[in-house]
Amino acid sequence: MPLPQTKTRLSRPLARDEAYEKLRDWIIAGTLKPGETLRDQEIARVLGISRTPVREALRRLEDEGFVETALNRWTRVAPLDVKKAIEIYCVIEALEIFALEKAQLTPHDLQNMVDANHAMRASLRAQKPLSALRADEAFHGIWIARAQNGELWVLVAQLKTKMLRVELAYWDRAAQTARSVREHAAIIKALQKGSRREAIAALKQNWEGSMERLRSLPESQTASPRDEE
Repeated sequence: MPLPQTKTRLSRPLARDEAYEKLRDWIIAGTLKPGETLRDQEIARVLGISRTPVREALRRLEDEGFVETALNRWTRVAPLDVKKAIEIYCVIEALEIFALEKAQLTPHDLQNMVDANHAMRASLRAQKPLSALRADEAFHGIWIARAQNGELWVLVAQLKTKMLRVELAYWDRAAQTARSVREHAAIIKALQKGSRREAIAALKQNWEGSMERLRSLPESQTASPRDEE
């Protein structure tokens, strides 16, 4: 397993969390590819820590769907699972609709949604999928935050963490995801004229369109998306 070399040695009190973040970032970026074997001893050597925090980090990554294991046989990067991603999308859609129903939105919030949608369009045109994904998250995150429900925020964040790799592959296909910009604009327009019912209908259309576009992704797609970082 060709792990990137790093001069940084992790501080022991935070070793487990830092190992988790480092491995997660490598998996999301495609440095560690789907199906690649992960050996805790080698990871520990590269990161300059013991094997125990590495094993704890790998268990957390397995819980989040980034890693899969066969007891006493192997631990490896999990494949991209479009079918599972669509199941998670359905749950997030329901949670976002609930959040939009409860959200107390201000004119400033609506302007932030406009700005986020413009940023997403610019990122897609520049072929920067990670930036487009972040702009999309910022757009949807506005009414989730304004629902003022901490448990809802945490739950959505956990589910979206599981989606990161598939979403990056999704956002790398700008020709399809450009439709999301128009769908977002419909949500904004409905909110600007004060129709929460139309906004919720437009949000449902956005999620249904996203799932339709997600289904077009090849099950075996493993290519790392391009980005500026």
